[in-house]
Amino acid sequence: MDGQEPEGASLKRLGVARRKAVSVSQENLVKAEPLQSGKLLPLLLQPSIEDFDLTAWAASAREYLAEQLLKHGGILFRGFNLRSPAEFEQFIRTISGGELLDYSYRSTPRTVVSGRIYTSTEYPASHAIPLHNEMAYSRTWPLMICFHCVRSAQQGGETPIADSRAVYQRIDPKIKETFTRKKVLYVRNYGSGIDLPWQTVFQTSDKAEVAMYCLNAGIELEWRDGDRLRTRQVCQAVAAHPVSGEMVWFNQVHLFHVTSLDSKVRESVFSTFAEEDLPRNAYYGDGSHIEPSILDEIRRIYQEEAIVFPWHDGDLLLLDNMLSAHGRHPYSGARRVIVGMAQHYAPGTL
Repeated sequence: MDGQEPEGASLKRLGVARRKAVSVSQENLVKAEPLQSGKLLPLLLQPSIEDFDLTAWAASAREYLAEQLLKHGGILFRGFNLRSPAEFEQFIRTISGGELLDYSYRSTPRTVVSGRIYTSTEYPASHAIPLHNEMAYSRTWPLMICFHCVRSAQQGGETPIADSRAVYQRIDPKIKETFTRKKVLYVRNYGSGIDLPWQTVFQTSDKAEVAMYCLNAGIELEWRDGDRLRTRQVCQAVAAHPVSGEMVWFNQVHLFHVTSLDSKVRESVFSTFAEEDLPRNAYYGDGSHIEPSILDEIRRIYQEEAIVFPWHDGDLLLLDNMLSAHGRHPYSGARRVIVGMAQHYAPGTL
């Protein structure tokens, strides 16, 4: 991230400024309809005319887009002619009302494409990425994330999405109460040669800079022999959306927990590392173990709430990062999806 800002400023950037709303249907410029019948997420927008300037239109339709994003949780822009990463970055800057964010406290490998536009997570094509909210393993995160499909895969490669409000509603009240009260503890060990090195995660090789970042972020750190690092951070399990006040399931416990690995990989990891030395793991915020059956239940709900659709070349998918989770299906053939994030949100110290 590129620094904190006052919470009020974040809310203003959501497009809640008092301006006259744009009537899409009256102007006959953009057609709006659900992508899938009976599904609120996502809203599909398509141009009604040729040579449509999406960014220019978005500048005049920010309030409309903010309202629809808050209602649906995600908007799929299809059939608009966006030609370059620079234009994609300008589009995000226009709809968000501010600068894009750096991917500074990393969890997955990515490469800078241009400016603050990144590749999507660079896991092997055979690897599925479970549904999650971006940077929900942190105490601050982007409110907006946008994907641009430059080239769709020959087969697979969809980006499933799910309504985080629906996920929250479906989780057993006792589970929600426990996680709300205890929160989530993320433990990461760097320097084993597995997972990202700390230099990549913190985007610096200066240990003093890492220590300062951790101090400001409420992360406990422990330097160990051989240039290794261990961090521990307690973060939220649920959160209230800053505009609507709706409660959402907002964490990455099901990704960080060691049970996210398949059985063979998990067996191999435990044969190499003691539990406290695992590259990453998650616990209740008090350090106690999370029951695997609970994590299985959470994963099941995500899977059942998933909305899947094929990418079309040129598609843009705009998500409210708190209202909608996203993932990735395995794929074959070339695939290129680029990503930008905006609207840094810091709800306060837990």
